[in-house]
Amino acid sequence: MPGTSNSAPPRSYLYVPADRPEMLARAAGRGADALIIDLEDAVAAGQKESARRALAQWLTGQPDLRCELWIRINPGAARRDITDAVVRHVTGVVIPKAEPQTVAEVHAVLSACEDAAGVTVGRTQTLPLIESARGLQSAAETAATPRVARLGFGEADLAADLGMAPGPRGDEFTSLRVQIVVASAAASIGAPVGPAATDYRDLAALRDSTQALLRQGFRARTAIHPAQISTINSAFTPSPAEVARARRLLAAFDEATRRGDGVIADERGRMVDVAVIRSARETLARAAREPADPQ
Repeated sequence: MPGTSNSAPPRSYLYVPADRPEMLARAAGRGADALIIDLEDAVAAGQKESARRALAQWLTGQPDLRCELWIRINPGAARRDITDAVVRHVTGVVIPKAEPQTVAEVHAVLSACEDAAGVTVGRTQTLPLIESARGLQSAAETAATPRVARLGFGEADLAADLGMAPGPRGDEFTSLRVQIVVASAAASIGAPVGPAATDYRDLAALRDSTQALLRQGFRARTAIHPAQISTINSAFTPSPAEVARARRLLAAFDEATRRGDGVIADERGRMVDVAVIRSARETLARAAREPADPQ
């Protein structure tokens, strides 16, 4: 099973087509915290079977990685896409067009494959992508399903389903994104994964939109090109000043707790209570990730 030396969840997930062996060979060195080997949109309909074979071959010859490894399957084809090789070697499965019934079906297929492969049943995680109106309405139910590590958000598919024509900044999605964040927090799973930006050359726009996702409660984002990874990782990594402030707050709060005080003031005189301390701890947890080492 591929692993990672970092305990913090991934900030960046790089899509890699399953039928492109030359891309697979280089993918682990691109600096992403996680790879999503794609059997769905990146593979033409007539190439699905050859992509499955290529993926199985690559997985069985793949040494341990310093990043997580995920497989994006095809809707309605879980039994063909999920194999013994998949459950033996991957972190989890990305489920497109996710709705509760779909996620439950994938859960059942994973359990059967894990049992057949001699893998601990329940080990393989899932990352459902919310990409439809029905999926959005049932996001809370999906988030509470066993195996779900975090939710993803597919804005292009969702916009098509809703008849939306979003502008370049995607402000129209703000209220919809918040629904995903709330569903994730209510289910006590990881913070959600934001959508990929299709223009991989405009890194300034990528930085701005990723920072917006961070403010809205997302803590990761998918990438369609290696050029996007550094910008995404940077946006989701606390700055040295943020880390230093979080440490000062925790030290001061711990001291106040020893004195029997439940509330303190920061260096600017602003009240610091348990909610602020919770955010400070989350900042330090995100900062714990070791820097990526792209080749």
